[in-house]
Amino acid sequence: MSFETPQEGILSRRAAWQVLEAVAAGAYADVALERVFRKYSFSLVDRKLVQEISFGAIRQRYLLDCWLDSFAKIPAKKQPPKLRWLLHLGLYQLLYMQRIPSSAAVNTTVELAKTTDLARFAPVVNGVLRSVIRSTDLGNEIPLPVEPSARLAQLHSFPLWLAKDLITWIGEDQAEDVAKASNRVPPIDLRINRLRSNPEIMQQLFNAAGMESVEIEGCPDGLQVKGGSGDLREWPGYKEGFWCVQDRSAQWVSLLLAPNSGERVLDACSAPGGKATHLVELMGNRGEIWAVDRSEDRLKRVSVNASRLGCDCLNVLIADSSSLLEVKPNWNEFFQKILIDAPCSGLGTLARHPDARWRMSSQKVDELVALQSKLLDNLIPLLAPGGRLVYSTCTIHPKENDRQIERFITRHPELILKRQHQLWPNLEKSGDGFYAAVMELE
Repeated sequence: MSFETPQEGILSRRAAWQVLEAVAAGAYADVALERVFRKYSFSLVDRKLVQEISFGAIRQRYLLDCWLDSFAKIPAKKQPPKLRWLLHLGLYQLLYMQRIPSSAAVNTTVELAKTTDLARFAPVVNGVLRSVIRSTDLGNEIPLPVEPSARLAQLHSFPLWLAKDLITWIGEDQAEDVAKASNRVPPIDLRINRLRSNPEIMQQLFNAAGMESVEIEGCPDGLQVKGGSGDLREWPGYKEGFWCVQDRSAQWVSLLLAPNSGERVLDACSAPGGKATHLVELMGNRGEIWAVDRSEDRLKRVSVNASRLGCDCLNVLIADSSSLLEVKPNWNEFFQKILIDAPCSGLGTLARHPDARWRMSSQKVDELVALQSKLLDNLIPLLAPGGRLVYSTCTIHPKENDRQIERFITRHPELILKRQHQLWPNLEKSGDGFYAAVMELE
């Protein structure tokens, strides 16, 4: 049940609607959300509501379109875009948010239409939403396709191309599991900075603040916070640099590089720096670690995080790692360990990034595969004999993962593939989908 005033209800939905419009225009969901939070003053409860409605409506875009196709006179993709996103906003509240009364969902959506240039469509909005209410009250659902990939796409709001590929890669049952896991709200995972604290101390601090936390299996420095709320920067230990936010699957990658104290280590695609600072922590803050990225703005975040965490041996360099040897010719065979956390499709992070599934396509994947291949070939000369290279992605696409490494090893027989592993999103264990391959140079 919502206890917000009508004015608060309209304002929060207007903000969510603006997030949907910004994402449709090309903005990233998290960036668009921060923009509306800077524009409007919301309580913590309202901020959570705006995020839930906007991210949920973006994530469920395809399924919401299917409802519109069934109940609106004009198919979803032929509607004025602004109207389409407004209807998504109302439908998401009706179909997914039981604590919001149906009347409130309809009324706020209709009022939003009336206060904008969509005023003439207010009766349409009212009619469509009330038709959906009547149908769901009778227990009716929109029909599901019989063909497996089309069914998977509609049921879990996946792009059809990705639904087809998932079933091809892992079969219908596991594809269903991955799709479900990709639609849940991910947990808050922290990596405890052992330069300044440890998981036991942090659990005590969280408990004292009334926040429940549990250790993460397979992550020696990981804690999942279950009872936290509010601004994370106000949580115990943040300002002291005792921890940073990092998904449990990402925490697994730096451990594979097995860096030793005093070594020379390259993080070739570093920003925002979670793995680079983890490498510093694993090395006891002793060695020479270079964090390279071609984005100056994103590298600033690396420096800020490193400073807060006390990572003194971390150096940053603005450069394109696909041509790094041209910038630093003295780095030929210089590094004993290299991490290539490559730019990828991000298909393993759909739960964390609601808009990611709509940004990607098979063609874009192929473009990323070419970039990854170039990075691998051009960074190998920087690895010293006997050195270790870890290639990782936060995707589940075979072209970017095991097939990429298979071709790479064929081109570079001097490399020995020690191990590779694909983590899939699943319902039993939380965490993003990730891939990593560990290689060593003879």
